[in-house]
Amino acid sequence: MAISEEGVGGRIRFARPILLSYLLSSGSLATASLSQLVTFAILARALGPTEFGLFVQVSAVIAVAVQLCGLGASDCMLRRVSRDPDSYPSLLGHNLLLIGLSGAVLVVGGVAAMSSWVRLSSGPSVDALTLTLLFFGNVVLVRVILLVETVFLSLGRVHAANHAVVGFAVARMATAALACMVFQVSSLSEWALWQCGGNLLYALVGAAWLSPLGRPRLAILREELQAGLLFSSQFVGRAIRSNVDLLVIGLFTSIETVGSYGVARRIIDSSHLAIDALNRLIYPRLARESRDGLHLALPTAKRALIAALALGTTTFLTLFMLAPWLPALFGRAYHDLPVFVRCLSGTIVLVGAWAAAVDLLGASGRQDARAWVLNSANLLGSAVIVGATWLAAPIGTFIALYAIDGAIVVAAWLVLLRFARRSRLHAAAPMPARPLPS
Repeated sequence: MAISEEGVGGRIRFARPILLSYLLSSGSLATASLSQLVTFAILARALGPTEFGLFVQVSAVIAVAVQLCGLGASDCMLRRVSRDPDSYPSLLGHNLLLIGLSGAVLVVGGVAAMSSWVRLSSGPSVDALTLTLLFFGNVVLVRVILLVETVFLSLGRVHAANHAVVGFAVARMATAALACMVFQVSSLSEWALWQCGGNLLYALVGAAWLSPLGRPRLAILREELQAGLLFSSQFVGRAIRSNVDLLVIGLFTSIETVGSYGVARRIIDSSHLAIDALNRLIYPRLARESRDGLHLALPTAKRALIAALALGTTTFLTLFMLAPWLPALFGRAYHDLPVFVRCLSGTIVLVGAWAAAVDLLGASGRQDARAWVLNSANLLGSAVIVGATWLAAPIGTFIALYAIDGAIVVAAWLVLLRFARRSRLHAAAPMPARPLPS
């Protein structure tokens, strides 16, 4: 069947704003990712494999804590404000209160837990003040900074959200460059002070940025607590699974190997930007399309799957080819870095394969199903990673990571298709007849 010129032109006009939004979103995340890699390179060179390996281990615990901080309140901000902008003041207050309360508990608990852990690992010790600065700066302050991006995305101000992402990444890179290259910072204790100060300054900038939008209404929305906990539990589980290897490897290998592995993991995490850029645009759209039934948003999720697979494959091939040149950037002391990056890069394709499915489950309000899929895989996967690392680090670690992401792909799409079938049948069911008035 021939396609008319008007039909082709209409499709191009329809796709043009979507493509432009994606390019801007991915461009901002690419800039942020590049800045983050430069920051890691500066720190890796300045701190050296031993101090940087210790920083990697502390950062692994921080990565879990920052996902728990706020108790998942960012989800209701994005979901509810995108549907009803007038709910912004109450949801902003809800987020700030939960960040403050949970953040205080996490800082105290994190410092106590990490003080005990570093005594078991093969690396040097770290004092309580340094740990406090690292946890406060990278858990509480970072969660406040991330809230700025969430607010702008929920209000449909994608350009402002992009500026917030890029601004934070550039600020972190500038802080690292000033501290390490100008003031010759070479220890974790010195860097903790600089990093906390830089994050505090940018958090104040973010607060000033949001001030014209209105003052928060400080109250905890109890009806959103359960959904928020389910939402945050998914990312906590993923953060545990994504960072448990960084902690366990330190028990079975040298701290220098932890440094190389930590750099490789940060590179892989930063390389998710292409998929993250797609997800942050698709999620509000999935929330709107699934309002009257999850099945209505399934075609969009399938198109997102194809795009994510293409982006993930391209990223994988790029990293595989560039891996031998990475020690020139991060330092010759990280001699295991190319092998680690090549072994881990294929996981990006699997992440792209399950991202669209879990996003639609979350956007449609099925946080319970999304939590069941991700939490089950991540918690069981964490145990698998520990066992595999103990048996054959790091080869066993690589095998476990691929097995876990592959299992998430299968489980996520099976669950999503099941709920889509239910939604379709419910929409097709005839409405019960109303009784006639007597």
